[in-house]
Amino acid sequence: MYLYNSATHKKELFQTHTKDHVEMYTCGPTVYHFAHIGNLRSYIMEDVLEKALRWRGYDVNRVMNITDVGHLSSDADTGEDKMLKGAKREHKTVLEIAQFYTDAFFSDCDKLNIKRPDVVQPATGLIDEFIRVISSLIDKGYAYVAGGNVYFDTSKLERYYIFNDHDEEDLAVGVREGVEEDENKRNKNDFVLWFTKSKFEDQALKWDSPWGVGYPGWHIECSCISMKYNGDYLDLHCGGVDNAFPHHTNEIAQSEAYLGHPWCPHWFHVHHLNTNAGKMSKSKGEFLTVSLLEEKGYDPLVYRLFCLQSHYRNGLVFSWENLDNAKAAYDKLISRIAALDGGDGEVDWETLNAYADKFAAALDNDLNTSMAVTCVYDALKAKTNGATKRAILGTFDQVLGLDLLKKADEKRAQQAKQTASAVQGGYTITGEGDPAIDALVMQRYEAKKAKNYAEADRIRDELKAQGIELTDTKDGAAWRRV
Repeated sequence: MYLYNSATHKKELFQTHTKDHVEMYTCGPTVYHFAHIGNLRSYIMEDVLEKALRWRGYDVNRVMNITDVGHLSSDADTGEDKMLKGAKREHKTVLEIAQFYTDAFFSDCDKLNIKRPDVVQPATGLIDEFIRVISSLIDKGYAYVAGGNVYFDTSKLERYYIFNDHDEEDLAVGVREGVEEDENKRNKNDFVLWFTKSKFEDQALKWDSPWGVGYPGWHIECSCISMKYNGDYLDLHCGGVDNAFPHHTNEIAQSEAYLGHPWCPHWFHVHHLNTNAGKMSKSKGEFLTVSLLEEKGYDPLVYRLFCLQSHYRNGLVFSWENLDNAKAAYDKLISRIAALDGGDGEVDWETLNAYADKFAAALDNDLNTSMAVTCVYDALKAKTNGATKRAILGTFDQVLGLDLLKKADEKRAQQAKQTASAVQGGYTITGEGDPAIDALVMQRYEAKKAKNYAEADRIRDELKAQGIELTDTKDGAAWRRV
């Protein structure tokens, strides 16, 4: 598999420290609010990558943090703690906010078929580990105490900027006009490992440390969580492109200073979801969530398909029109699969393997999900039987996660139910297979046959009140819910 590496700025053959095993880390959410669909684009693409690696035969250990302390409103260690901000907004404790939005995040992931990582670690559960690593960095001369806080000294590094091919806007995340300069820093790029003093005094979560009562900085959390659960050699680090600087840059600095050797050779960054107003952001106020998509009648998997139709390294523009196009494509795709006869012959494994090779080639080309989706349509057009086509699609969906066969089977069942007929005395009732409605329709027929038209009209009105549209046919009647 060839993947673009943000650290070397080119596509490279993906290689691992241990043969056929991947230690994978993905930056998790800061759980102070709902995840917006821009955030979730990154998690969808990371999920596809993990599933593609497993599908290609790798054993994968995927680790994710949950940031429930230490992430300030600016990624550059200034502003208010996002968790405290969320707690104030909703008049709850920080831990209540963290639990609520953690649950909401994984609920969204379930709806989008995003697999839960093998390890999920809230930052508040590893405070002793953060203190141990920070103490080591001080002992090694890579960190210093100033103004009560502990800072990483970037001047001790041969190279600090790693991801310098990103757009200036991406590299400037966390830099805000009007932000006061931290006079405790020796160098402008130094960053906080442990806070004991900040611009606000009411931090809700605090712990004892050798440097005073305080809390960890955001960057140290991911390094320590990864090193604990992935080990000293990480194969693949993922996240949104806006994490590249300063967050991932700082992770590399502190991890390699602590370990004394190169830490992670391959970096996978997913680009922004944009709207017509620019990059989607919670700081701008109203933002789009999975729940909002559902309220508007969209299956969350329509959004997953929308993301898969674009390459992860391209910016993706969201609009309701674009989502409608994805919905139309998804519905049509499911209808085509539903029309396949799964009992049509035996699986032709030679044909299946040939299509699997084409699908693998798309994944191996820098996770080209657009081409992988095209493989689905190619399989539907294949000159083979229904059983083989369904087997091919089931294989592809292990990676795509679009519930292709499940949704198709549900549609077939629904179609069968809608065409169910009740025949009594030569009178055919076609509807959705509801015995109670069928009985009323039959009662109306009997009333009409007895020329009791007032009763027939009453029953028709009763059906209408229940949202049933009734149409007489030459052989009986057909009804549907409207």
